[in-house]
Amino acid sequence: MPALTNRVALVTGSSRGIGAAIALLFAREGASIILHGRDKEALSRMHDRIERTGVRCISIAADLTRFDEFEGMRVLAEKELGYIDLLVANAGGNYAPPGPIEEMTEEGWKQTVEGNLTLTFLTLKSVLPGMKERRHGTVITISSAAGRRPHPGSPIAYAAAKAAIELLTQDVAVQCGPFGIRANCIAPEIILTERNQEQIPAAQQDQLISMHPTRRLGTVEDVAQAALYLASEGSSWVTGIVLDVAGGAVMK
Repeated sequence: MPALTNRVALVTGSSRGIGAAIALLFAREGASIILHGRDKEALSRMHDRIERTGVRCISIAADLTRFDEFEGMRVLAEKELGYIDLLVANAGGNYAPPGPIEEMTEEGWKQTVEGNLTLTFLTLKSVLPGMKERRHGTVITISSAAGRRPHPGSPIAYAAAKAAIELLTQDVAVQCGPFGIRANCIAPEIILTERNQEQIPAAQQDQLISMHPTRRLGTVEDVAQAALYLASEGSSWVTGIVLDVAGGAVMK
């Protein structure tokens, strides 16, 4: 039997990239999927891919920084598919370039923290009450290797927001464990999403590969497999961890 049969999974930021790979793998493992994104065209394409796996799927086009909007659409999706068993809080991004902290704009800092840490907080705020009421649920958040160690080239606002997501996740694990809820975090290193394959020149990719003991860069499928482990019963006694999917570039 597939690992996630009869489960309902919400994956935020799942119209493309890592979120799309997680949603697709969860669907292949039997979960009904609530997709989320802001690009309605990309979301529609992903919706069609999920439905071809034979599971039920609902799409939410919502701005996660607007709590009331997301809350309303989540309630409607749950009425169609059932209550959420699995939450993957994947949505986020970097909105400020790397550089000295004194050169960072206040707007870039606020936008990056809002688009990662606050966005994850509001997602948890929406989904956790129902999980606690039902005394069942699994939460997976997404951090980054940027938040796992200082690096001169890291965008500091993004790194700080992602590091905060790790502690937020561990707090959720402590607070919600007595309610039958597990919470873990995945911290990917450089992942060859479609966007990164386009933006990172081949010569730079070769240089980055040499920095990884595994001598390759990560794929979206690598992250999806890690998420499947944390979502499945195989990790039923695992909570509060940060799982580095980093090819050995981060060792903690």
